[in-house]
Amino acid sequence: MIARLLSILLLLTLAFPVAAREESRSIDLPRGTLLQSLPLLGRQAGISISVADSKLWQSAVKPVRGRMSVSKALDRMLSGTDAHAIRVGATSWRIERRPPRTNLPNRKKRSNDKIPPVKAQPPPNATDQYPVEEIVVSASKINTPYRKYAGVVTILDGADLEFGGERGMDSILSRMATISSTHLGSGRNKLFIRGIADSSFTGPTQATVGQYLGDIRLSYNAPDPDLRLYDIDRVEILEGPQGTLYGAGSLGGIIRMIPKAPDPSETELIASAGVSLVQHGSPGGDISATANIPITENGHALRLTGYSISEGGYIDNPLLGQHDVNRTNIYGGRGTLRLDLGDSWTAEVGGIYQSIEAEDAQYADKGAPPLTRSSLVEQRAKARYGSAMLVVMKDWGDLHFQSSNAYVDHHLYERFDASPVDDMLRLFDQNNDTRMFTSETRLSRPYQDGLGWVVGTSFVDNRTRQARAFGGETIRSAITGVSNWITEYTVYGEASVELIPDIVAAGGLRYSHARLGGGAENVDALLALAPTGRAITAKRKEEDLSPSLSLLATLSSNLSFYARYQEGFRPGGLSIDGSFVQRFRNDRVSTYDAGMRFGQKGVTPFDATISVSHSRWRDIQADFIDVNGFPTTANIGDGKITSISGAIALRPLAGLSLELGAVYNESRVTQLSPALSLAAVTFGGPAADLSPPVFVSATGRLGRIPNVASHAIRGSANYAIVIGEEDFRIQGWANYVGPSRVGIGPILGEGQGDYVDTGIAARIGNQRRGLTFTLTNLLDSRGNRFALGTPFVPGSNGYLTPLRPRTIRIAVDVAY
Repeated sequence: MIARLLSILLLLTLAFPVAAREESRSIDLPRGTLLQSLPLLGRQAGISISVADSKLWQSAVKPVRGRMSVSKALDRMLSGTDAHAIRVGATSWRIERRPPRTNLPNRKKRSNDKIPPVKAQPPPNATDQYPVEEIVVSASKINTPYRKYAGVVTILDGADLEFGGERGMDSILSRMATISSTHLGSGRNKLFIRGIADSSFTGPTQATVGQYLGDIRLSYNAPDPDLRLYDIDRVEILEGPQGTLYGAGSLGGIIRMIPKAPDPSETELIASAGVSLVQHGSPGGDISATANIPITENGHALRLTGYSISEGGYIDNPLLGQHDVNRTNIYGGRGTLRLDLGDSWTAEVGGIYQSIEAEDAQYADKGAPPLTRSSLVEQRAKARYGSAMLVVMKDWGDLHFQSSNAYVDHHLYERFDASPVDDMLRLFDQNNDTRMFTSETRLSRPYQDGLGWVVGTSFVDNRTRQARAFGGETIRSAITGVSNWITEYTVYGEASVELIPDIVAAGGLRYSHARLGGGAENVDALLALAPTGRAITAKRKEEDLSPSLSLLATLSSNLSFYARYQEGFRPGGLSIDGSFVQRFRNDRVSTYDAGMRFGQKGVTPFDATISVSHSRWRDIQADFIDVNGFPTTANIGDGKITSISGAIALRPLAGLSLELGAVYNESRVTQLSPALSLAAVTFGGPAADLSPPVFVSATGRLGRIPNVASHAIRGSANYAIVIGEEDFRIQGWANYVGPSRVGIGPILGEGQGDYVDTGIAARIGNQRRGLTFTLTNLLDSRGNRFALGTPFVPGSNGYLTPLRPRTIRIAVDVAY
């Protein structure tokens, strides 16, 4: 099947005609500066525009109104300036300074005319040598230029994430030292940023990292949906907390994936297909396609993306005589319809669907032959994610209005081996169903002339039901589950002001009001009626204020310092405690951080950043294993996290770039909650109904917060060159992930991490067609990404989650 698809794509490369046209659309740009007008034009036309020379941003440009093509709008806007626009892609333009003209008098040259001496030209400065676009942090909600933003921001190019083969969240993890994850499997993992990690399990607690597609929230208290990153323009990562702008669930930060917008000016088709061979495993393949379709001549457009991926398995189960049991199949798609409603109003209607099916778990037995696990159970998992969204926007001069609304349906099914050692087969099935409606409306003034602000309101209604069953292969009984619901209303505002030249201050506040409730599911009728004093339902209200304050000082064009204070929180909820439910309170993180930036990323031949943060985490919500061996949740105490991170980039030669990033985390639980202190002292003994927290050792000593490596280092090299009429690009990377633990103590004390992951990718071709070769895990390292196999068998038996073995992928891509 894959071979046939490759053949078809190669024929299309030779035979398919290029269809391109420029359609007119309604443009309404006021008189102002380039910095004011370009964001408006980008939103109205659905294009991206970069500026090669940062000095051009303050150029005065003319107003433009009427129906016209993008090229005509740019020509009119830039008329009379020393800048012009160059088209660099289907939906991409670059504005450059016009080359200087030589104005010689129009007369015949006489023999005695003296030729003026040629003056020696100074060497080009760094900006002329490395012209790039001004980096704008759109996740700030006021389109703040990066050089005016106080904080740690990482912007990853979507084409770079897809280069060598799209791997979902793994594409981001391999490029970021400050982001970590559990590794239960695709669609089941929890993400952590800068040491803010709660536990290894997916329970009723809200995530510590907020994930967004554009301005649409993807989830609330569900695991990472691991959406495939096809047709993504860029990814912005803001380190947290981000409570003021993004509310609950952003303790560690936010990951914002920005899809490419529908383009009403051009019909476009992009497709790719690849085959992969896994050493010690079975082959796999992938195919994807993206279509951009203009609709009528009124500025409407439709953009569709679809994909199907089969990842070959590499874990053997000799007990059942099975090989390569952990194959994972993924398919899904995304669509967006952009409507030009006139008078600068636009609307985008879209949807997402993705299905992930893992045939078995990806962990192995420690001490057994490599890549093997002896289990009587096929530990399948299925994740289904769907959403529908509506975004409405309008620009009034310098103001931007936006309302983003979405409905999300997220289902996760997991099966675990719960068989006691040397005993009969036991299964544990868990279903998590989440439904969420989210809406945010805001009015903003994009940052310009030393001022930017945003005010907004949001509404979230999230309902989750967790159903569980335990028993044999043919007969299983429903055991106590739990349902949680929360309705949250918030208002917020933030402003950024340049107090004096090169000193920018920003501050904001968010007020949240939440109503929470829930109850136990499948409780035995006799227990529910018995006068035990234990609750099976609960509800309450919570209110919270999340302030922020920052200061940025720019000492020179290449050196700046910043300091910032932020807060974030997660609301409480209900969790399972035996046959009943128990409440857990909201938790809060307060973070002070400071940093320095040297050079301009992508502009100067050298740039570097370093940041230091210290966080206090109160009433930590954590999922752990209770005395019956089932996952549960409680507030386990207070903690502190100190993090130091830095990055360096070098561009010693044209086309060559080198990058190095590192992070150090020191995290520790400083004080246990009173309800859990006794369990810490009597760990392993008859501690009544108390459950041992994962952060406590057998002697009661407080331990590190789990799943975050004490240190990590990431390095990469990228080289691009033109060979004849083809572009050649090669990229190599190596990541070292330091040691961490799934928890602390005899049950969850297994070590993990301390491994190296490597890879190399190369592509030769052009904008229309290309051939890609990728080799991941060059050293064929086993490693141990995650030490939790199944929570029902003590970790001391020895589990590890190996890296995917050395894998070769060959793919073709075409664009029309």
